[in-house]
Amino acid sequence: MCAVERSQSLTSIHQQAVASGGVSRLLRNIVKTRAGEDHYALPAGPHVLRMAVENGESGMEESAAAGEKGSVAPPSGDGGKGEDFDAILTTLGTGKWNVLCYIAVAYWNTVLPYHTIAGAFLSPSVAHTCRTPPNAITPTLILPTDAHNASFSASFNASYATDASLQHDASCSYLSEDPATGKVEEMTCTEWDFDNTTFTSTVTSEFGLVCEYRYLRAAHQSIYMGGMMVGACLNGFLADRFGRWTMIAISTVTYTVLALGSAWLPSMGTLLAARFLLGTMHPTSLMTGYILVTEITEIKKRSVMAMLSLSAWSVGATLWGLWAYLERNWRWLQTYVSLFCPIFLPALIFLKESPRWLAVMGRHQEALSVLQVAAKINGTTLPPTDKMLRIMQEVQQQSKSEVEARSNVPMARRVLDQVTILFRTRKLLTITIVTCIGYFSVAMVYFGLLLAATTYDVDPFMYVAISGLVEIPSNLNIFVVEIIGRKKSGMGCFGLCAVTLLLQPLVPNSLKWLSITLVMIGKLSSTAAFSVMFLYTSELFPTEIRTQGMSAGMISSRIGAFIAPFFMSALEPTHPWAVSVVFGLAAAVAAVSFVPLWETMNTCLPDTVAQLEEMDVHGKVRPCFSEQDEVNTKDVTSV
Repeated sequence: MCAVERSQSLTSIHQQAVASGGVSRLLRNIVKTRAGEDHYALPAGPHVLRMAVENGESGMEESAAAGEKGSVAPPSGDGGKGEDFDAILTTLGTGKWNVLCYIAVAYWNTVLPYHTIAGAFLSPSVAHTCRTPPNAITPTLILPTDAHNASFSASFNASYATDASLQHDASCSYLSEDPATGKVEEMTCTEWDFDNTTFTSTVTSEFGLVCEYRYLRAAHQSIYMGGMMVGACLNGFLADRFGRWTMIAISTVTYTVLALGSAWLPSMGTLLAARFLLGTMHPTSLMTGYILVTEITEIKKRSVMAMLSLSAWSVGATLWGLWAYLERNWRWLQTYVSLFCPIFLPALIFLKESPRWLAVMGRHQEALSVLQVAAKINGTTLPPTDKMLRIMQEVQQQSKSEVEARSNVPMARRVLDQVTILFRTRKLLTITIVTCIGYFSVAMVYFGLLLAATTYDVDPFMYVAISGLVEIPSNLNIFVVEIIGRKKSGMGCFGLCAVTLLLQPLVPNSLKWLSITLVMIGKLSSTAAFSVMFLYTSELFPTEIRTQGMSAGMISSRIGAFIAPFFMSALEPTHPWAVSVVFGLAAAVAAVSFVPLWETMNTCLPDTVAQLEEMDVHGKVRPCFSEQDEVNTKDVTSV
């Protein structure tokens, strides 16, 4: 029965995914397909945190009716009936036009790490000492060698009678004698001298983000993550309402202006505000670009192209260490790396609006125009115009039907259902808790390790460059999950990360190379864990609530990324070894949390909560496909 249901529903699933025009809807309809190359594979790597599931519920359907006015009524006839938009994309192929779009999106993804992990070089921990005033007292015991200082030494020694009491924090305070009472007091430092050996100027040193203000150093990094959380909530609606190209243009231009302008802001308050706004533009530019890539690519190459475009993040992370090595002043460094942003803007000329989105919105003539330009550049021949118009009309009608079905449910009821449905049954509660724990842990570990150069007392430039390089082989994990399964892969990645990080504090200082090797293995494991988490949880949640479940995970990940710098800021000064321990324990908890889950590889995915409850998840799992099913699937999906 499982295979029969799968075969019968495949066509509608493809059509729903096309009609949605976005990855957030695709995630609700994701299925595991083993028929040749026709499958929706999920990209691997840490960058999946920026994936379109963050977008929440799509607002495109609500706009479909508005766009119907400009639609073109297709001629009568039967041609094109039963086919979807992927038939057109298959005919269009993957040619020069597609490659230009891929290169543009991938290039932009290499720019984003410069600001996402800016804290590594713009606001690092810098050694400092208090700049004392002329009347400051050196904290040493004064012996009464003569009558002149006898009374003072008695007062001083009474207040600081032991060596332990003299051990005040010389980097944050100084000793001074009160002229009225003659008593020695510890005064809070207001000016500091910074060690400029590694960096000539940083946000930390320029704005004095040390001692009681050191939380602002962590805030400089974390507030960007807060902006990403807000931007992710808005991105889905905006991209579906106004279009992919429009939001890419707005977000990249805004990001460019903010990136260049914020390098010369005069106060910490305005700098933090600019960082927050930069963060809001991050998911809008990155994920809308990702959606555009998936919507202009034929099925058999979609997963590869999407993965490659997002893997460019690792290249940017690696180059960030190189650029920072060449320029040690934070204002000029930010200015130089931000100059890579406007280089992208000319690409907006040849980037076109997603023809799939235009079809859903009823703007069929514009969709035809984009497809014709693409076909001309690719050197391919499109299907007849009347056939393409009929396909577009079907796509638009499917989207409109979904909107009408939703409109019959009161808004208050829909909101309440979305909030509570993830906790409605024991299985859903288990999936939701494990998802939130996993995403929280992996994001905290991943971003924390990226910023941990000062924690491990190593060259920060080499550290960040190597951290970016180790992300590249982690993409091979997408093949591992197809061999040993999702559950074992997830537990293995988190477990390896936990073991290496918990062992790191035990390594003697003389074996620095071994210490960093363990940290890099932990970084590699956390990167691989990202891809497993995204794939595994997307298969655990039923189709009808997959977006809500994945969105809960994304919010948890943002919280983990947000608090990581504060953890490190609190532990680094006195207990640097504790950073690895905290991250290692977080990874261990995530690994153990997988125990109550079940394997989803080669199994039918539940479409509804009722189907999930009927599954014998801990019994013998039945494969979703037989050989005949694969033949049927190829027949259904063939163009």
